[in-house]
Amino acid sequence: MDCDKGLTFVGHCYPACPQPDLTMGATKHTDDGFLTVLLQDDICGLQILHQNQWVDVPPTPGALVINIGDLLQMISNDKLKSVEHRVVANEKGPRVSVGCFFTTALAASTKVYGPIKELVSDENPPRYRETTVHEYAQYSVSKGLDGVPRLLHLKI
Repeated sequence: MDCDKGLTFVGHCYPACPQPDLTMGATKHTDDGFLTVLLQDDICGLQILHQNQWVDVPPTPGALVINIGDLLQMISNDKLKSVEHRVVANEKGPRVSVGCFFTTALAASTKVYGPIKELVSDENPPRYRETTVHEYAQYSVSKGLDGVPRLLHLKI
């Protein structure tokens, strides 16, 4: 499927914040690629949205956080779900994390992705239109992080 052909590493450093209730580290969003592997330090800040409530993802020494991305949700036809998450500011710090994003967005490719044929049937029709990773990444960047799921752009 070639979803493993591109890796992007991103380091984040969130400084200590004297008034964390007045600041947001990173707003609510999902990751637009296939899969994200995150290594975080010992300072809490990552939260996931679960049953309409923000839940802390406590750092565990040596553990990796794995997030399903939008494109994996799309090709799985919603069998796997991209997790909405955010990073909140903290009085402690700096908070450091390193993310490894499995995406081919930076590689020029015309490969078209859509729901995997074996996961589609008359009872479970495709929920998303086909797209290239490049097209979806361009849409994601132009849309920004406004709190509205980017994957709605591909919904049928």
